Amino acid sequence: MTRFVFFLPVIVFFALAVLLWQGLFLDTKALPSMLIDKPMPEFALTTVDGEEVTNVDLPDQIFLLNIWGSYCLPCLIEHPTFMRLAEEGEIPVVGVNYRDRQGLAVNWLGENGNPFEFSILDESGRFGIDLGVYGAPETYLVDSDGVIRYRHVSVLDESVWREEFIPAIAELRGGVSL
Repeated sequence: MTRFVFFLPVIVFFALAVLLWQGLFLDTKALPSMLIDKPMPEFALTTVDGEEVTNVDLPDQIFLLNIWGSYCLPCLIEHPTFMRLAEEGEIPVVGVNYRDRQGLAVNWLGENGNPFEFSILDESGRFGIDLGVYGAPETYLVDSDGVIRYRHVSVLDESVWREEFIPAIAELRGGVSL
């Protein structure tokens, strides 16, 4: 027993060294989501326009769910991409106005344009918590069955759209690209 106590610090040192060594090879940009390949959380909320919406109101095709806020400067950077997607009708986009005030959200959409089929008002942030949101902006790719298939944290600009979302959408469509 005394020998084991003598070697215990050495064993602990090597165990920690192995854990730290593995940490050197982790993707520091990856923010894992527990909802990948799981259905969208159930919700019953209102839109920024005051209409009541639930999961039933979500598009019955592949769509994007974008987390945004009027306070979010990076949301302004990605907004032209969503405006283009809406104008070209490539894919429906549903917004989630995260931890914002309704009046500010309505004004922001009035000034910058509204690319969303509708935008869910999540003033309390509870729906965002159910989604596992870290903050705005985030964008989820949801399949036609309402299952979350992909998540991007940060700005979704044209290069991210081409490099990450188009291949993911093509895979969901069985290899058929946009």
